[in-house]
Amino acid sequence: MAVACRKPLQNRQVGSLLLLWCVCVGDTATIRYSVAEEMESGSFVANVAKDLGLEVGKLASRGARLVSEGNKLHFRLHRKTGDLFVKEKLDREALCGKADPCVLHFEIILAEPLQSFRAEVRVFDINDNAPVFLNKEPLLKIPESTPLGSRFPLQSAQDLDVGLNGLQNYTLSANAYFHLHTRFRSHGPKYAELVLDKPLDREEQSEVNLTITAVDGGSPPKSGTANIRVVVLDVNDHVPQFSRLVYRAQVPENSANGSFVAAVTATDLDEGTNKQITYSLAQNPEAILQTFQIDSQTGEVRLRGLLDFETTETYDIDIQATDGGGLSAHSKVLVEVVDVNDNPPEVTISSVSSPLPEDSPLQTVVALFTIRDRDIRIGGKITCFLREDSPFVVKHTFRNSYSLVTDRSLDREDVAGYNITLVAMDTGPPNLSTETVIEVLISDINDNPPVFQEDSYILTVRENNSPAVFIGKVHAEDLDLGENAQVTYSLLPPQSGDLSVFAYISINSDNGKLYALRTMDYEAIQDFQFVVKATDGGFLSLSSQVTVRVVVLDDNDNRPMILYPLQNGTLPCNDLVPRAAEAGYLVTKVVAVDGDSGQNSWLSYHLLKATDLGLFSVQRQNGEIRTLRKISERDPMMQKLIILVQDHGQPALSTTTSLNILLVDGFSEPYLQFQDPSKHSRKVNPITKYLVISLAVLSFLFLFTVTTIFIIHLYQKIKHRQKFTIQEHFYDDCNFPNNLVQGGGSGSLAQPCTYDMCSVTGTGNSEFRFLKRFMPNFPFPHATGEAKTEDGSSLPPESNTNRPQGSEAHACVSDAYM
Repeated sequence: MAVACRKPLQNRQVGSLLLLWCVCVGDTATIRYSVAEEMESGSFVANVAKDLGLEVGKLASRGARLVSEGNKLHFRLHRKTGDLFVKEKLDREALCGKADPCVLHFEIILAEPLQSFRAEVRVFDINDNAPVFLNKEPLLKIPESTPLGSRFPLQSAQDLDVGLNGLQNYTLSANAYFHLHTRFRSHGPKYAELVLDKPLDREEQSEVNLTITAVDGGSPPKSGTANIRVVVLDVNDHVPQFSRLVYRAQVPENSANGSFVAAVTATDLDEGTNKQITYSLAQNPEAILQTFQIDSQTGEVRLRGLLDFETTETYDIDIQATDGGGLSAHSKVLVEVVDVNDNPPEVTISSVSSPLPEDSPLQTVVALFTIRDRDIRIGGKITCFLREDSPFVVKHTFRNSYSLVTDRSLDREDVAGYNITLVAMDTGPPNLSTETVIEVLISDINDNPPVFQEDSYILTVRENNSPAVFIGKVHAEDLDLGENAQVTYSLLPPQSGDLSVFAYISINSDNGKLYALRTMDYEAIQDFQFVVKATDGGFLSLSSQVTVRVVVLDDNDNRPMILYPLQNGTLPCNDLVPRAAEAGYLVTKVVAVDGDSGQNSWLSYHLLKATDLGLFSVQRQNGEIRTLRKISERDPMMQKLIILVQDHGQPALSTTTSLNILLVDGFSEPYLQFQDPSKHSRKVNPITKYLVISLAVLSFLFLFTVTTIFIIHLYQKIKHRQKFTIQEHFYDDCNFPNNLVQGGGSGSLAQPCTYDMCSVTGTGNSEFRFLKRFMPNFPFPHATGEAKTEDGSSLPPESNTNRPQGSEAHACVSDAYM
């Protein structure tokens, strides 16, 4: 124990006072201090931080505070310095009454982590109360025949101080008849008795006045006085006699007012009025007079007030019996208060940690509290438990201190808070209990990732949509709270690294709405998919992903495209039908396709116009053109058909084509070039003429370039390989050297070949009729002078030089292709 002394303090009643304070931290983990009562508010007590071994400033950072076991806190703590001060002037008598020692208990609560330190301050008594007689002028009636040595008890003086400062002694003023004898009670203050030293003589002195002084042991001592008036009575030679010197009684503390306590009896041998006895509670402290009463005639002692075992366990009652002549006798009634279990346990909550994080580990301290039962001997053992099943348990820490700790893991998503009913029950009988509700809220942590409502999403968008059109929405729920539940959406790049999806789709990061950034074309892309990521707003964010597939719906935005007959802007296509054809003869078939899909691509064929509507028909489903009847000699040779091809979209789109059908007796070549006679006189379109001229110029430039490259390449070969002849650079049957013309190796032909492009003269429209392979004829050293046909047969040499003559002769132009 460490003891330190301070200078004396001035007091209006005391010259000086030595203030003693001490600090003791023992095995019980209780810090003890001592102060003197009547210390002014703000008086220094001790430095708590130093006694707890904490650094200066730790009390403030950990939110230190004081919690009293009672309803009132008598001290205050300076958090920054750790000094403990008196909050208001202390009055030991008001705080503890006659109890000694007077100890004030409180707790020091620290947070982060939650800790509790028990402390107590003992309040030392100072001599600030003087002894006081309740009856300032007591009256004694003493017969003149009273024998010497008779004793007469006097009223006790009351002193609120305790110990040495309490009542210590009585003194009596100088007189010839009495001296004073001080006696002790088993429970209660000292009292004095007058002892008769000289016989009384009423005729000589009928009244004696005395002054009694009560003195305490303070320094300096204080005193109180009373004036005793002694009246000398005429002779009454018998005094009342009690049946017992001491009466004993036991009374339960919960007895009601008026309950019977005890009965005293006294007798007097005198006759007449001197025999009539009256009982009274004379010379008793005020507390006894307020608690008990006696029937003056029967001597029955009954309760006048309530008993409380926790306040007073025993009472020492003086009973006086007085006869009619004024003689009196005294006896005692010792009342023992029997304790009953009439006080339920008292629960005092010191601190509660709320809200509590849901990831708190097991055995985390949630609350600190103390339990006190005022019933000491009965029901003093306390059982503490929780009413409901919860993830918390009560843990006993020290004497009557308990803590509420976590016993299982917490999950705010399951239970957001608890109203914990704490039950404190004594052992009775009967069992009394107190219920206290502790509210603990659970704070959220980010332990739940966002969860999408669906495993995958399929959205549709119709082609030809407007840019930035809304096509759908994804949504994810997060079971957490606040920022931990705020979900942000984003698009993830594909694993393949193709970022083209970002050119099609945009997502609102706040609400997950998806927008098409560009106009969709079903013919270009039918569907695509991407991954959406949902991320919460927690400190350590959690996320989840979902696949979204976007299906493009077809719109009827493509007209049917006719593959046959060809629509090349030149003459319409001609088909030949023998005049001998029967009904149902298949003339040709119109072939068309539609870039749309589904119903939009279903095509139907219709005969829109015809030279003779009754001669030909078009199959609606497949476009086949057949004869409806047998062809007659009177039918015109030239039949023109206009075919309508229509899809089934809404609205329907269509395309028309024209077809010329020639009715002939056979399939000879002149019929192949038959034209509409009305067009023979049509002038050549200037645009066509310009195109022909441009084609000729380009062809010339191409031939010139190829020839130049060939000559340069041939010259380089001759220079580097002079030992070889020029014939070694050529091969039979189009096997030219691969490096004759450098094409980068990317051409579609594996070997260089030449072709002869011929046109039939006399047709008038210069259409190419066929392409035939042109055989270059370079002499080889081993050549025999014979030429061979394509099938390997030999031709005479002159056959290579002679060209066909006549109207069907061909004009041939040679060209080389890689």
